[in-house]
Amino acid sequence: MDIEVVMPAIGAGTTQGKILQWLKQSGDAVKVGDILAEIETDKAVIELEALDNGVLDRIHVPAGDTEVPVGDVIATLLPEPGAASPPAGRPPEPAVAPPAVAAAPAMPAAAPAAGARPQAAGGLASQRLFASPSARRLARTLGVDLHALAGSGPNGRIVRVDIENAAASLPVHAPDAPLPAPSGAALQAHTPMRATIARRLVQSKQQVPHFYLTVDCRMDAMMAARAALNARGESAPEPVRHSLNDLLAMAVARAVRRTPAINAQWTDEGIVQRGQVDLSIAVALESGLITPIVRDADRKSLREISSEIAQLADQARRGRLRPEQYEGGSLTLSNLGMHGVREFAAIINPPQSAILAAGAVTRQPVVDGDEIRIGHVMSLTLSADHRVVDGAVGAQFLKAVKQLLENPIELIL
Repeated sequence: MDIEVVMPAIGAGTTQGKILQWLKQSGDAVKVGDILAEIETDKAVIELEALDNGVLDRIHVPAGDTEVPVGDVIATLLPEPGAASPPAGRPPEPAVAPPAVAAAPAMPAAAPAAGARPQAAGGLASQRLFASPSARRLARTLGVDLHALAGSGPNGRIVRVDIENAAASLPVHAPDAPLPAPSGAALQAHTPMRATIARRLVQSKQQVPHFYLTVDCRMDAMMAARAALNARGESAPEPVRHSLNDLLAMAVARAVRRTPAINAQWTDEGIVQRGQVDLSIAVALESGLITPIVRDADRKSLREISSEIAQLADQARRGRLRPEQYEGGSLTLSNLGMHGVREFAAIINPPQSAILAAGAVTRQPVVDGDEIRIGHVMSLTLSADHRVVDGAVGAQFLKAVKQLLENPIELIL
C-alpha cells in the first residue's frame, strides 16, 4: 500500500510549517535516512528524514510560502517491489510525528550542497535549488526568482548576496493601483517566528498577572573580577574571554538554586515545582527573539556556561536549534545592557513564571558610609507570575542575585 508522508510536529506548540525545498523528486528512489525536504517552522529550519524505503510517487505540496498544517499529507511513497506493506498503526515517533508517518525531522544541519546527495538524471536535477534558508526568505521578500540565479556559494549554493544582486537589477514597475500605505511606507509580511512571538506575548500579557520588582546592584567587585579573569584567560594556552552576560547567567542560575520557589510553573491542576535549573537566554534574531536553554546551569562552571551560550546563540542565528534546545526552561534572562538600556521590564515567557531583565552597567554616584563616590551600578527588574510567585519569593530571588553579583567570590564557593 502507498506510504503517506505528512507534515511532522516539530516540538510542542508547532501547528504548521512551510516546505522550503524538496531534495527528492517524483520517481526518485528513497532509502531510510534520506533527506526528503527542508521544512521551516516558527523556530527553526529542519530536515525531513525518510523512515521507509520506496519510490517517491507524488509530491502533494510544492515548495513555497504555503503554510501546511501538522498531519497533512505532503507526499506519497510507493513501497519497494516485493517489500511488505508497512504495518497499520505504526507507533508514533516521540514528539515528532503521528502514526504511519513516512518521514521524520532529522537533526538540523547545514543545507546539502550540490552533488552531496544523489541527483536524479535529466530535467529533474535542474529543478533542485540549493539555497540557504535566509536567502530563500529574502528572495520571497524581494520578489527574486531563485530558478533564474546561479549561486556563488560553495558548490553553486545560492546565498544572500546573490539575492541582493538580483534584486538590484530588477526593473521597477509602477503599481497597478494606488498603494493603501502612506508614501514611503512598505508592508513586510509576518514571518512564522514573528507571528508566533506576537501570539504568545499577547497571551502572556492577557492571561498572566505580571508584577515587577527592581533592585540596583553594585558591580564594582564583579567588574574587577571579570577583568582579572579575562587577563588570566588571555594568557592561557587556549585564550578565553568571559562577557558580563556569562557571569550574570552564572549568578542567576545559582540564585534560582538558592530560591527554589521561583523555579515553578502554573497549571490548571496545580503548581509544578521543577527540580532542575534550566536557564533560558534571550537571543535577538533578525526575524524575532528566541530563548535557547542552558540545561543544569547551576551545576556548570563559568567556562562551560560561556561556551554553551556562545554555541546556542550561533545555532539560533543560523536557525539550527532543535526543539529540545529552546522548549521548557526555569526562568529567562534578557540582557539589553549592551545596547545602553538602563532599565526595562520584560514579558514572561510561558510556561515559565519569571523573567529577569538586566540593564547596562553605568557609572553613578553611590553612597559609601558617609561618603559619596562614583561606582558601577546595574538595574535588574524581575517580572513574575503572581499566581505562582509571591512578592516575598521574588524579593528573595533578587536578593540572592544581588548578593552573588556584589560578592563574586561566592560564585565559586
